[in-house]
Amino acid sequence: MSLKVGVLGYRFMGKAHANAMARLPMFFPDAPEIERHVLVGRDEEALADAADRLGFETTATDWEDVVDEVDAFYNLGPNHVHAEPSIAALDAGTPVLSEKPLANDLQSAERMAEAAEEAGVPTATAFNYRFVPALRYAKNLIDDGELGEIRHFRGTYMQDWLADPEAPWSWRNSEEMAGSGALGDLGAHTIDLARFLVGDVERVSGHLRTFVDERPVEGDGGEAEMREVTVDDAYSAQAELAGGAMATFEASRFATGHKNDHSIEVHGSKGSLKFSLERLNELEVLREDNRGYETILVTDPDDPYVEHWWPPGHVLGWEHTFVHENYEFLRAVDSAASGRGWEYHPDFEDGLAVQQALAAIQESDETGEWVAVE
Repeated sequence: MSLKVGVLGYRFMGKAHANAMARLPMFFPDAPEIERHVLVGRDEEALADAADRLGFETTATDWEDVVDEVDAFYNLGPNHVHAEPSIAALDAGTPVLSEKPLANDLQSAERMAEAAEEAGVPTATAFNYRFVPALRYAKNLIDDGELGEIRHFRGTYMQDWLADPEAPWSWRNSEEMAGSGALGDLGAHTIDLARFLVGDVERVSGHLRTFVDERPVEGDGGEAEMREVTVDDAYSAQAELAGGAMATFEASRFATGHKNDHSIEVHGSKGSLKFSLERLNELEVLREDNRGYETILVTDPDDPYVEHWWPPGHVLGWEHTFVHENYEFLRAVDSAASGRGWEYHPDFEDGLAVQQALAAIQESDETGEWVAVE
C-alpha cells in the first residue's frame, strides 16, 4: 500500500519537499511507496500550475478537506498557519511534518506538541540540516568521544538578502505572521544543531536588533507603499548547554556578502570541528595531538547516507538534505501504519524545545537579564 501525502504550500519549501519525494524511489529503494496526492493552497490557478509541475494528483483550497484523508500531512505554510492545520491533522490521527520554527509563538508550539503527544503518531519539525552527511559524521565523532569533553559550541547563520533597505516587505517581516525575524528563521536551525550535537539549551542572554523599520510593498495601484517591520533583522545570544558547555549563537539578514552561510564550531578537551553550509560536503576536524585541522571530504560510501548517491568525491547539494529528511520521516510513518515500532527526530517535542529557547532569547532582550529555558 502506498502512502498518500498531502502538502500545504507550494512555493520555496513546497518545491524542496516535492523534489525530495520524487527522488526517493530512484535512490532509496527501501523507502515506502508514496503518492503525491493533494496540494493545498488558496489561489486556484497558481495551485493548479504548481500541482502539475510538482507532480501532485489533485488540489484543494481548504486544508480541512485534506487532513483526515491523507496518510501524512506536510504543513509548509508561513509560521502563523502551522498550528491549526497541524493540530487538526493530529486530532484525525494523521502524522504531520511542519516546517520550522514549529510555530510563530510559544503558546502555539505548546499546543502542537501536546496534540502530537495525545495523537501518538509520527511528527517532524523540518530541521533539515540534521541530515547533512558531514553533520551526521560530526555527531558520530562527538558521541564516540573523539573530541573529549565538549566545552564550546559556536553557531552563526549569515545572509544578506535584506541588507538593501529598499528590499520589499514580506510576511517574514511581520511579528504576527512570523513570530520573529532572523532569530526564528535562522536561529532556530542553529539552536537545533546545538541540541543535536551537544545538548539542551538551559539558559540564555539575548540581543535583538532591527536595522530598517519599514519596507516597501506594492499597492493595488502599482505604487509602492511602506509597511512596518515588526521583527528583528539580527540577533546574538550567549547560552549555557546541558553538561556545562558554553555556547554563542548569532544570525543576521544584513551580513553583506553572505548568501546562506550557516557555520558551526564545536571545541572539546581532545579536539574540535568546524562546518560551513557553504561547503557542506566538508568537515574540518582537529584530533588530539594533531597540530592543525584536517579537511575531511564526507563523500565515502560508508559515510552517512552517501551509499545511496554517487562515487566518492562526487558531492551532494542542499536539496539532498530534504531527501534524507523525507526518507527518515516517511519510513517512520510507514512503520507506524504497519504496527511496527517507530522513532523519528527532530519531532514536535524537539521543535518545542527550540521554540522555548527562542522565546527565552526574546525575553532576555526585553529584560536585559539571563533567562532560564523552561
